[in-house]
Amino acid sequence: MRIGTGLEFAHTGVTSTTFKGGDDLLSQRQQFDYAVGDMGINLYFMSAMTYLLFFYTDVYGLSAEIAAGVFLVARIVDAITDPIMGFIADRTRTRWGKFRPYVLFGPVPLAVIAVATFTVPDFDEVGQIIWAYVTYTLFGVIYTVVTIPYAALSAVISNDYQERSGFTSVRMMFALAGGTIVSVGMLPLVDVFGGEAIGFQWTMIVFGVMATLLLWLTFRGTEEGAFQDVTTSKVSFRDSVRVVVANVPLWITIALFCLGMLAFTFRFSTAPFYFKYSMGREDLIPLYMLVTLAVMFPGLLAVPWLSRTYGKAGAVRVGALIAMVGAVGFYYTPVSDVWLVFVWGSVLAIGGSPIMVLGWAMLADTVEHGEVQTGIRAEGVVFSTASFFQKLAKAIAGSGIAAMLAWFGFVANQEQSQETVAGLLFMIAVCPLLFNALLFLVSLAHRLDGRRHAEIVRDLSERAIVSQGDHSN
Repeated sequence: MRIGTGLEFAHTGVTSTTFKGGDDLLSQRQQFDYAVGDMGINLYFMSAMTYLLFFYTDVYGLSAEIAAGVFLVARIVDAITDPIMGFIADRTRTRWGKFRPYVLFGPVPLAVIAVATFTVPDFDEVGQIIWAYVTYTLFGVIYTVVTIPYAALSAVISNDYQERSGFTSVRMMFALAGGTIVSVGMLPLVDVFGGEAIGFQWTMIVFGVMATLLLWLTFRGTEEGAFQDVTTSKVSFRDSVRVVVANVPLWITIALFCLGMLAFTFRFSTAPFYFKYSMGREDLIPLYMLVTLAVMFPGLLAVPWLSRTYGKAGAVRVGALIAMVGAVGFYYTPVSDVWLVFVWGSVLAIGGSPIMVLGWAMLADTVEHGEVQTGIRAEGVVFSTASFFQKLAKAIAGSGIAAMLAWFGFVANQEQSQETVAGLLFMIAVCPLLFNALLFLVSLAHRLDGRRHAEIVRDLSERAIVSQGDHSN
């Protein structure tokens, strides 16, 4: 529900918000149009998350140590650009709104650089290393230009606590659909297009075209209608810092996001190595990816109910407990028992569903919390700050996985030592177990529940009425 008075709300002259829409909920078509954008985004996200390290070591020919450096540098640069992009987006004023222009103009350059990232150039060894650093770093920067505004849209198309959980669940279903396409279809498509380097390049061309069209559909079908800035002044850098620093629920949500990302990255990015080298079943990689993503769909359907029953933080705790059970089961399953590997991997995946959905919904709630504290509404800064730390976690995970592979003695395309096999099990099971245990503990500190959020929205509406009265006198 989008609560609205139709009145202006002004605090300090920095920003002013009009609450629009009355009691109308987002239509199914509006939810669909917003959600399909994340399907396109996840064609890139899952390609890089699941297969880029594998591509670098087994196709491109980089050592695990060099690949670790590429991941670390590219993702740190990527993370640093997030707050900058959030600040730029909050200051953007166009006839399309603050965030939608980036969803319109960003997808084409993103597709081009994604293809370049999965291209093996005809250079010498040094040239290829430089190419990897440059292309993956630029990919991260342009990815930020598109995804930060896309994520921030969720805070301006609705301000209802439970509705955000609902349409974010729809969004995550499409995100999973994109991830499933990559997980199941990428390696077969690589083979169809000629295998190895040329196969990866053409596969990314296909994904780039698909992602561009899906993001353009989001642009066409959304509007920044729940809130409108009605003052001409823009959010300054100092104002942006104020919004973030004092927002305790934001920092708790960021911590949850980071732990969820660490758990997801370790279990998903390690899977191709585990199946190829520990189990000797490289042929099962696409099927495992399909199954562990497919089982998350019913988990996503259950998230709105879990949120209504236990609150968003409570639902995250339920997921963490399920994931920990799955991680323990996976650890004690022998590599020869393929059936149980799939079962416990699926349980681990289902446990990751709540934080995947509710992390984004909880972030949107912190926008109003920051606004009632400071009088400043800055969706872009809130989402970009969270994205900065999420990507920092992804950088730590990606480079950490590559570094751990090197530490455990991994050598691509060779039979691995017992130490390496044990290390792969540690990475795919024990690491997610530890991250989910921390996720459970941190979620206990989250206090921005539905009742508190409703009080905040009412407070903002009442201030808007007072502000309107002051303006009319």
